[in-house]
Amino acid sequence: MKIIVITGGTDGIGKGLAMDSLKKGNTVVVIGRNHQKGQHFLEDANKIGAIERAFFFQADLSLVMENKRIVAEIESRFPTVDALILCAQHYRSERGETIEGFEKTFALYYLSRFILSYGLKNLMENADKPSVINVCAPGIEVGKIYWNDLQLTRNYSGLEAMMQSSRLNDLLGIGFAENDKINKIKYILFNPGGVSTSFSGEYDEVMKNQIVQIKKSAKPVQEGIKPIVKLLEKPPIKSISANMEGNEISLEHESFDRENAIKLFNITKNLL
Repeated sequence: MKIIVITGGTDGIGKGLAMDSLKKGNTVVVIGRNHQKGQHFLEDANKIGAIERAFFFQADLSLVMENKRIVAEIESRFPTVDALILCAQHYRSERGETIEGFEKTFALYYLSRFILSYGLKNLMENADKPSVINVCAPGIEVGKIYWNDLQLTRNYSGLEAMMQSSRLNDLLGIGFAENDKINKIKYILFNPGGVSTSFSGEYDEVMKNQIVQIKKSAKPVQEGIKPIVKLLEKPPIKSISANMEGNEISLEHESFDRENAIKLFNITKNLL
């Protein structure tokens, strides 16, 4: 059986994948910031007789130090990680900074995924067929990278912050594959499309109204996770791939530019 690590696993897509994995006999480690939601996850695991294989680690993944603590915690308790599923995100209409000085969307939606991808790399290499599934938004022609202002200190908007982080995650996947000399881990950038999740966030009135409309047409979580479940059971052969709702996306696009991926990797290493 597999050991699955899921960020943002206390609700939405992450919770759906966590429960599905438990039902299949896997060990699941869920990471989230809300203690009460974490307890609900453990209670649900207990109801299906899987409490001994269910773990909840509370952490604020917008903090670098918390990501590093979680990496150390997982390393101390588990011999391997078969799959890392990155789902945690939180929309913010107003700009804010963490106590470490990073813009919060950039910190949670990009930096955390960078730290966990590379931080758990050694444990993933102990697995037979390891994979990283980065649930973001590849294939969307929206969002640009503000190379001279990655943390959007000027002209911030919540949507720009989210879309920039999506483009940063595109490059994270490309850079990870480029840096992975062992070439064992399969890194998958996955766009789930419109899924009726909790839409975690702090919204202004305009965005609140838009979320209400989005929820009306979004598919249920159980339907939205089906392509991810398939990728977990049978990862792609390629070291890096992008997928939208179960369909592979070509990487022949500027969003996946190799030179920009290396540039971003170096910038991120310096930031950290």
